[in-house]
Amino acid sequence: MDDRQLTSKEILARLATLSSPFRNTTGPLAIVLAAGHGKRIKSATSKMLHEIWGEPTVLRVARAARDGLQAQNHIIVVGIKATEVAAKVGKQDGLEFAYQAEQNGTGHAVRVALEQLPAGAYDGDIYIFPGDMGLIDSDTTRMFQLAFLGSGCDMMVLTGIYDGDPQANSYGRIVRVPRFDIEKRSSGDDHDKVIEIKEHKDILALADDDIYQVTYKDRAYAFTRKELVENPEFNTGVFAFKAEALIEHIKNLNTDNAQGELYLTDLISIFNASGLAIGAIAAADNRTVVGFNTKSVLREMNDIARDNVYNRLKDLVAFEDPFDFFLADDVIKQIIRIDREQGPLDLGIGKGAHVGKGVVLNKGVQIGRAVHLEGVVELGIGCQIGDGVRVTGSPEWPTRLGNNVVVKGNSILIGCVVQNDVLIEHSILECKTIKRIQGSNGAVQPVRFVRPQSEGLSAIDSM
Repeated sequence: MDDRQLTSKEILARLATLSSPFRNTTGPLAIVLAAGHGKRIKSATSKMLHEIWGEPTVLRVARAARDGLQAQNHIIVVGIKATEVAAKVGKQDGLEFAYQAEQNGTGHAVRVALEQLPAGAYDGDIYIFPGDMGLIDSDTTRMFQLAFLGSGCDMMVLTGIYDGDPQANSYGRIVRVPRFDIEKRSSGDDHDKVIEIKEHKDILALADDDIYQVTYKDRAYAFTRKELVENPEFNTGVFAFKAEALIEHIKNLNTDNAQGELYLTDLISIFNASGLAIGAIAAADNRTVVGFNTKSVLREMNDIARDNVYNRLKDLVAFEDPFDFFLADDVIKQIIRIDREQGPLDLGIGKGAHVGKGVVLNKGVQIGRAVHLEGVVELGIGCQIGDGVRVTGSPEWPTRLGNNVVVKGNSILIGCVVQNDVLIEHSILECKTIKRIQGSNGAVQPVRFVRPQSEGLSAIDSM
């Protein structure tokens, strides 16, 4: 049933069945903001369920946060299509779902998340991630955590450095203390401290000749609209907080901005006014902190993901086309492990081949063009899978191919077990055992299983 047909009470009840209590109230807590649907993505599918390299973006962000931070406790804030997003994530230990019934900005989303805290308190650091940042990895989250822990700050922002046309940069800008204030006095030790994050829409609301003035530690600093637009350091939407400081000050957010929403970024000004320390550190690779609002950017992110995979495997695997293939994450790890533990894999991947989650490869396997392998599938040593072949399996009906099996001729195998050295050609086989039968001449008998009889011929006319 669509969420639009459910009451808030019914949605909350469904989310409760998928939530698990925190394992403890200490250590890092990761909050993933996944409430938005994404109007600009122009899709009936929730933005958070659009896939980056074969997996919903919200799952990729949650895993990078969990693994990089070594966090046992998590909150995912859901909103539009809340139950669909939560069901895709699934029930996990230490994971609570929070429901943002009305999208009123990132600050409001975090307020909703904090309502899940036991007794409204938490003894640990809190990290916040946008759910659309599907290229972020555990190395980046770990780097950010270590920087925060070593900074002594109460709040830290993960930033990026924009290297394109400044006019195309729609991210909020990191506004730092310049060398001189409006009275031309040196800013001294305050130079480069973070004053605030100025949202892009708020910058565009300024007139071309406006001077934007802001105060930091009772001293005024000025920026032109041009300076703000051309500032390359941008906010990624990833934050770290000391829990006590966040819980205390988030209630002071207001909607005095161009969007009329509660911006989490406004906490910087609030923290500064309260004498709290704020830090900012740039990601080592801007590609890891990209978010998407449109299909074109989503496509670019998938291209980046594919390039990352190719660069990891290009000296281990023979790719026919480095721009047209898919290998699931667990398959990638498997390839690297086999190469490390057993030596060269001698694996070939054809143009357009798709090797999905759960597939087990082996040494000497050759996968042809437009092959599709998915599910519980295990290929023996030296298997050759010809162009256009589809092989699938499930936990109940796994597919296992013995050593030196050849499957070609656009065959389809579903839930089959094939013994060594068998040739299968022009066949559709479902839940079968294919034996190795050797003839008197020593050759193994090939299998060409008759395809199902044609149906619906009366609906087909010659042109």
